[in-house]
Amino acid sequence: MAYFVTGGTGFIGRFLVENLLKRGEPVYVLVRKESQKKLDALREIWNADEKQVVAVLGDLGKPDLGVGDADKKKLKGKIKHMFHLAAVYDLNATAEDQQLANIDGTRRAVELAETIEVGCFHHASSIAAAGLYEGTFREDMFEEAEELDHPYFRTKHLSEGIVRKECKRPWRIYRPAFVVGHSQTGYIDKIDGPYYFFKLIQRLRNMLPPWMPTIGIEGGRINIVPVDFVANAMDYLAHKKGLDGRCFHLTDPEPHRIGEVLNIFAKAAHAPQMTLRINARMFGFIPAPILYGLGSLAPIKRMIRAVLKDLGIPKDVFEFVNWPTRYDNREAAKALKGSGRAASGTGRWSLPALRRASAGQRRSSLPPQARRCCWSRAEKKSWSKPRRRSKRQVARRGSTPAMSPSSRPAMRWSPESSRIMAPAII
Repeated sequence: MAYFVTGGTGFIGRFLVENLLKRGEPVYVLVRKESQKKLDALREIWNADEKQVVAVLGDLGKPDLGVGDADKKKLKGKIKHMFHLAAVYDLNATAEDQQLANIDGTRRAVELAETIEVGCFHHASSIAAAGLYEGTFREDMFEEAEELDHPYFRTKHLSEGIVRKECKRPWRIYRPAFVVGHSQTGYIDKIDGPYYFFKLIQRLRNMLPPWMPTIGIEGGRINIVPVDFVANAMDYLAHKKGLDGRCFHLTDPEPHRIGEVLNIFAKAAHAPQMTLRINARMFGFIPAPILYGLGSLAPIKRMIRAVLKDLGIPKDVFEFVNWPTRYDNREAAKALKGSGRAASGTGRWSLPALRRASAGQRRSSLPPQARRCCWSRAEKKSWSKPRRRSKRQVARRGSTPAMSPSSRPAMRWSPESSRIMAPAII
């Protein structure tokens, strides 16, 4: 028996494939012709050859994912588990791209699963399939989703519906929360989600001393999980018997509020923390015509557009500050109990990535062993060597010179400052 994975070269996929290889069966990975070099590079990281990781040329937008007749004949009846991860996980993507990848791509994947008679179809959905539901969204809920106006929410909901209604093979659905860097290495492959605020934190760090209180915003609870937890959980749940036809929330049972997450990042970056946080819901009391009138003024629009562009923050991000949904994950907790496949309790997710990303030095192409120690020599020196002062300056200001913003540690990571509740469901 073997595995078939779409999106195997993506963020979650590369960790899932690495887990599947440990089970000793070949893994077939759907790739576009122009992405074969990327798969070759990943084979080196996985320490796998072409017999262990087999490339299957295809395309999300074509029938049966564009897989050739010869490949379909070879795969028929041999694939025990098919994982469909290929999708657009980007709030900033166009509606057309999300339609093509999330909806059309899922329908083509379901078609291929039927053609090659896979044992079980595993669909990577998202908590976005619930929309902006007011209250607690359970794992057995689907049609109850609300406020699916955003293309990302709508396409993730509809693609999950395709699996539920059209897939004739046994299926399982996984809804990860916002996926961030590896809990141990901090590895990320792009700036997305909470990472959009890195540049803002970096600006504050360079302008103000870390002890200075600042004003920030507070909003809803943002559910964040590290990528290794998601890959480990999917691998374990896929191989556990008796779970077909069910959905699992791969979420944090105790998520932090947005303001708390930003402060954790700020603390790790030695930036000033937002001690006074204004609840964004307060703006709901301002009459809509007034807000619309102010926002439609040309100078205001230009200023907002310029600031967001400078900080690299998509405008859509602010639509989700008051995230209203909580996610019940008791079915996943029950199924994962005693698995030992992912870290429980507090996990250190993404803080090494925070330091690297805000410095513009992501090493996404490096293997994990190299990424753990990929800071430059100059950066390492800046961690422990404050700016030197003359004897006269030290005598005048005291024996312990204060560090300027430019001489403070460059996003130094410490376990104490980076502990965030990772899923305590395992």
